[in-house]
Amino acid sequence: MNRTYISEVIDQLGVSKYTYTMYILVGIALLFDGFDYMIVAYTMPQMAAEWGLSKVQTGSLTSWSLIGLIIGGLTAGIISDRIGRKKTLSIFVAMYSLLTLPIYFVHSFEVFAMLRILSGIGLGACIPIAVTMMTESAPTHKRGFFTSSIMAFYISGWVVAGIVAITIVPVFGWRVCYLLGGIPALYSLVLWFKMKESPYWLLSKGREKEAIDVVKTIEIAARGKAGEWPLGRLITPPAPPKVGVSMIFSKNYRKATLANWTIYFMGSVLIYGISGWLPTLLVESGFGVVKGYSFAVLQNIFAIIGAMSIGFFADIIGRRLNVSLSWFFTAVFAILLGFATTQWQVILFIIIVGFLMNGALSSTQPLLTESYPTEFRSTGVAWAQAFGRLGGFSGPIAAGFIQQMGAGFTGLFIFFAIPSFIAAAVAFFFVVETKDKAIEKIVSANV
Repeated sequence: MNRTYISEVIDQLGVSKYTYTMYILVGIALLFDGFDYMIVAYTMPQMAAEWGLSKVQTGSLTSWSLIGLIIGGLTAGIISDRIGRKKTLSIFVAMYSLLTLPIYFVHSFEVFAMLRILSGIGLGACIPIAVTMMTESAPTHKRGFFTSSIMAFYISGWVVAGIVAITIVPVFGWRVCYLLGGIPALYSLVLWFKMKESPYWLLSKGREKEAIDVVKTIEIAARGKAGEWPLGRLITPPAPPKVGVSMIFSKNYRKATLANWTIYFMGSVLIYGISGWLPTLLVESGFGVVKGYSFAVLQNIFAIIGAMSIGFFADIIGRRLNVSLSWFFTAVFAILLGFATTQWQVILFIIIVGFLMNGALSSTQPLLTESYPTEFRSTGVAWAQAFGRLGGFSGPIAAGFIQQMGAGFTGLFIFFAIPSFIAAAVAFFFVVETKDKAIEKIVSANV
């Protein structure tokens, strides 16, 4: 009996209907996630005015959810590696939506902060699980694209948030936006009943029969029929001596962990800082609610294109060069945006920065998923993203301090360029290339 790795089966079948089905199912979950997270940025001016908030308090409106994102990231990976990707994703989608809806009734800064922390746990849990699911669903030669570009759905949620805010806030006020944020609870049921569990995870838990059932589903989607799969045919790499958080700091994985954490932290300072403040900055610069929000939406539309196209290059020029160049040019154009003097210059550089910075963070995703074995892959991804969100938490608040110090628009974007340069340098000097390597072979090289 020929024994084979799951990745060999998926690589032989290539991109199929199954690949795209998983891509859409996971992607829609991220779209809702992006909406529920980013809607705060588009309601900041109204909440700040209603509650009489300072600049620092206003900046913190987007940061409270990041506390929850950190907690969600720290716990979701461990839960996902224990009970499965599908169950964990479904549960946390329901959680963030059901805790966003009550904000409609909130009338104080303190209660808002509490609810955003709690809903943020669900928001933060979904992203690492979604990225892990795509890594374990895509063939090797397209893994970089699918793992990177899945984040385009998350950014699409930012665009939808902006469009909803432009349409609803001037007419019905900011609260209705959060009422709509409860809709994803219904979608969690779709995930629970329609999504297939990762065959890698099933096999790592000794559930080979269930893993074979998923493999047969993939075959049917690709060829229209399934082959014979007797028990014992699927194999996995040697299991690590133990699993859990301690393994991502062990000798074989320590270097990758430190590099991934640094890149994700620095990138999150930039992205969450700019994305959180941009709508408010544009409104305060005299563009008005509709025009200011429209410019921010435009940036996020090009951010989607960036996530899709830059992720595509990950499978051509490799992960290391793709990530380092993306962050380097993000820093350059952030500085140029800071020095923009005309409306058309502002629009142009907003588009380019949105394209580059979100593409850069999306292209970082394969680095996270390809650094760890199945047994603790989701934990490794989740903890890297959770640490990165400390940067996401501090970015908007630091931007508020810088504005209160009088640094101005130019000084603010020079500040944002610094972490981007650091991320580029770390990626170039410390990332190990994994392009065109099967998941099992990457892991075997580390053991």
